[in-house]
Amino acid sequence: MTNVINNIIKITNTNSEAETAAEGEELGRTLSPGAVVALYGDLGAGKTAFTRGLAIGLGIEMPVSSPTFTIVNEYPGDIPLFHFDMYRLENESELFDIGWDDYLERGGVCAIEWSEKVPGAFPPDTIKVRLESCGENVRTITIKSSNH
Repeated sequence: MTNVINNIIKITNTNSEAETAAEGEELGRTLSPGAVVALYGDLGAGKTAFTRGLAIGLGIEMPVSSPTFTIVNEYPGDIPLFHFDMYRLENESELFDIGWDDYLERGGVCAIEWSEKVPGAFPPDTIKVRLESCGENVRTITIKSSNH
């Protein structure tokens, strides 16, 4: 990834769920095993749509759904995707109780919705994606790198 200024890799606007997913797909194509993508944004901001695209970019063909009730959904692939939803967790210790450390070591990509609930759980090289609703279908997506 190039043109990093103040840790910002990219800022873009999307006008549909498909465009939001396409941004996720673009990022997914650049990720390596062990990558962590922390997703931030209000309810309905497009976090799951972005993650659907991320899965496509990783070559995963299974449909991606929100793991709100299961906490984590696993999607197999050459690089597996571990899709977490922290909405129902109270704190970081609950994340570690479900085996967070193990997921980090399994060689997949971890995508975490509601990352603001567990701010101290992420490795230093975590990619942060903020999705902001700017109207009915318009989203602003900011992707930041933590390792620059």
